[in-house]
Amino acid sequence: MQRSALFIRKAIKNDVPAIASIYNEAIVNTTATFDTEPKSIDDRVAWLHQHSDRYPVLVALLQNEVVGFASLTRWSDRTAYDYTAEISIYLKPAIHNAGYGKQLMKAIIDAGKQGGLHTILSRITQGNEKSIYLHSLHGFTKVGVLKEVGKKFGQWLDVTIMQLVY
Repeated sequence: MQRSALFIRKAIKNDVPAIASIYNEAIVNTTATFDTEPKSIDDRVAWLHQHSDRYPVLVALLQNEVVGFASLTRWSDRTAYDYTAEISIYLKPAIHNAGYGKQLMKAIIDAGKQGGLHTILSRITQGNEKSIYLHSLHGFTKVGVLKEVGKKFGQWLDVTIMQLVY
């Protein structure tokens, strides 16, 4: 079976309902995010407006449908961190393990480099070995593990920190 071509572009306001739907699915069903309450459309619009050329949001489309998104979010509001971002990637569950995450990861890393970033950090919840592998494929290295820093679904969770320096 031939895989459909993935089209990746900068997110626009019209993409927000799809972004919210994908993210809310992850909130409700996974530990990929430590958010515990679904996000409203208005919340995601405000979130999108917090991003820029340096800290972009990209969407992945299959046959004109948004099936995933990736973002680089400012790591801290302290000026010395201006060249550091945190990466996030979310895909619809139906397209997991099809190679689309690799394409989206490469695109967001390239966008960060073009935006002038120096470092990208990632926080990956314990048990998400596929995410650790995906990050490793793109040059991220493990820099540490934060023990029991989050509690979701009644379980204390560790978080692996990974880093890419351009």
